[in-house]
Amino acid sequence: MPPFDSILAVLLAGFFLSATPGPSMLYILSHSVGQSRGAGLASAFGLAIGGVLLAMATAMGLAQLFERFPAIIVVLRYVGSAYLAWLGISMILTVRKAAKTQLSVEQVQRKPISTIVWQGVIVELLNPKTVLFFALFLPPFIQAGHGTDVQSQLLVLGILVPLTAIPSDVVIAFLGGTLAKSINERQLLRTGMACVGGLTLIAIAFNLHFGFL
Repeated sequence: MPPFDSILAVLLAGFFLSATPGPSMLYILSHSVGQSRGAGLASAFGLAIGGVLLAMATAMGLAQLFERFPAIIVVLRYVGSAYLAWLGISMILTVRKAAKTQLSVEQVQRKPISTIVWQGVIVELLNPKTVLFFALFLPPFIQAGHGTDVQSQLLVLGILVPLTAIPSDVVIAFLGGTLAKSINERQLLRTGMACVGGLTLIAIAFNLHFGFL
């Protein structure tokens, strides 16, 4: 089981990353507005399942790699913390441009709920950026050493990542166009959230690297 501080850091990082407007948010929004709230929830559910499966596969693969080459844990710890800091810096540097970006909903073809769920699973599983994210995001939070189960830590932390997106995804699915309009009209709020999220990610990265807490 991962230590509490690692769980808390993953929850915070995952929350701010999922709350930032991006492809997943637009994917859910399109189904919610273009078809129904049920379709939006189905797409969010599919993305969550795909994220959990991808997290499990990545975690088990990394665990085997760490078992054969223990030194990689140290290397990926530094690379991963640098990656997390880069994500935070990118959020802050692009905050003004992102705040001015208008969320637009594309027309979608009406599909059965079961089809939407499986489509969400496939979309998430085939996303190479998500694979890279898990491979670089998880290792810094792993506590390696005698008596520790690296694989269980990777599995728990990996599954937490897609689960942190569920609250914001459900809100997007239920509120749909109303939420999109509200987000588009409140650029200052989007700017503030991006800055807080970016600074939080940078703080987590620095703590991972230097061990302040």
